[in-house]
Amino acid sequence: MSYLIGVDGGGTKTECILIDAAGRMVAGHVGVGCNPSIVGLESAASIVTAALHSLRAQAATHFAQAHGRAADPATLVTRTLLCMAGHRDFWRELAAGLTGFGRVATSDDSLPVLELATAGRPGLVLHAGTGSFVAARAPGGAIHFAGGLGWRFGDPGSGYDLGWRAISRGLLELQGWAPPTRLGAAVRAHSQLGEHADAGAVTRHYYQQAEPNRHIAALAPIVLQLAGAGDEGARELVLASTGRLLDLATSVATQLFSAALLPTVSAGLSGPILNHPVVHEALAARAPFTLVPIAENPIEGVRRLLLRP
Repeated sequence: MSYLIGVDGGGTKTECILIDAAGRMVAGHVGVGCNPSIVGLESAASIVTAALHSLRAQAATHFAQAHGRAADPATLVTRTLLCMAGHRDFWRELAAGLTGFGRVATSDDSLPVLELATAGRPGLVLHAGTGSFVAARAPGGAIHFAGGLGWRFGDPGSGYDLGWRAISRGLLELQGWAPPTRLGAAVRAHSQLGEHADAGAVTRHYYQQAEPNRHIAALAPIVLQLAGAGDEGARELVLASTGRLLDLATSVATQLFSAALLPTVSAGLSGPILNHPVVHEALAARAPFTLVPIAENPIEGVRRLLLRP
């Protein structure tokens, strides 16, 4: 009996799976984010290697229970796939130094959702979580990546992008330069400074956060809820943000696919932001390709990639 390990490592969380050779789930692990650009190289390596060793130990336990005898854990894992965010060279070096995990390969964390969207065929995927990106597989099989520049440089359609747009609007309301709306009230409430907090206090709150990207992105579900409830300001904000991600995807697609082929191209929508009814309806109305919601989590894409020859 042999086992395979897959890792989906992002800025928000590190999710891992242990499966058998038939693809059946044996064990899983979810931990903190491991993007080295956020947590640093040493912490990123520690987070991932600890998770890998934990899963390998669970493989040994599973083998012993199934066969009634022990086996060397270092011989049980035949393949490991690391689908990671940030610093490709770092992850390649880490993979090269791993022993006892079979054949170890690395890829960007965009590949699992692209697999869910296209199943290895030409097409593309738009993903929006805390950050955002577009990934595509060209007709010749080449894989391309666009966006994913991180919160400091703009990830349109992402939770962070929705959050900062809401805060920008909300602060103008609190300053008295824009009519008050539920967005302004939501920004003030999210700061937990009380209903009388002024713009200066709310501004300081967001600037003083240890992890501003995650804290600001936490506003996204609130903004989406307001948009779904008919708040016009929230709706305009959400569609302006996600529309920029669609523009990026359209630019990528028009360069990879011929004009005649473009209407037949399938584009997956990954993440709760893009699959929100308000967003999906608006994007579908102007997308030059077919938009297909992705229900599975990225770790399912990792599992499918592991089972590819």
